[in-house]
Amino acid sequence: MTAPSAQDFIAIVDALYRFGAGQDLRDRGLFASAFSSDAVLDFTQPARLLGADIAPFEGRQAIVDAVFAAIDGLDTTHTVTNPRVTAFEGDRAELFALVEAQHLPRADHSRHLLLKHVYTSKLSRHGEAWTIDHMRIDMVWSAGDAAVLFPAVD
Repeated sequence: MTAPSAQDFIAIVDALYRFGAGQDLRDRGLFASAFSSDAVLDFTQPARLLGADIAPFEGRQAIVDAVFAAIDGLDTTHTVTNPRVTAFEGDRAELFALVEAQHLPRADHSRHLLLKHVYTSKLSRHGEAWTIDHMRIDMVWSAGDAAVLFPAVD
């Protein structure tokens, strides 16, 4: 693997930071800027483990709409750790990271859903920015009430 420059490494990881911060700040534009126009977000494994059945989200607008609908009444915090660029070739990269995501109903912080995930992403360069083309999220563990994120789950 060719190693990315420090500037590329920071820009690659920044796509994941925009993903988390966009949700936490309720900033649709910042969140959308993390994704390529035809991106795929695969949250099927965590959803299944939490009792929900969903398909991968396809396309930037579908991803933004689905995620913001899910977190509409929530306060969230995302913490990204251990980001590693695992593949790099010019305008393409792959990224691994651990992400911890806390979800609390905005009107009732006594309930929560805390998730720890492995994120694996494929990214591409667009000018100076890197965007996510494909993101797969796999849950390592969870604590709390799944109904916080998936209200239809018992």
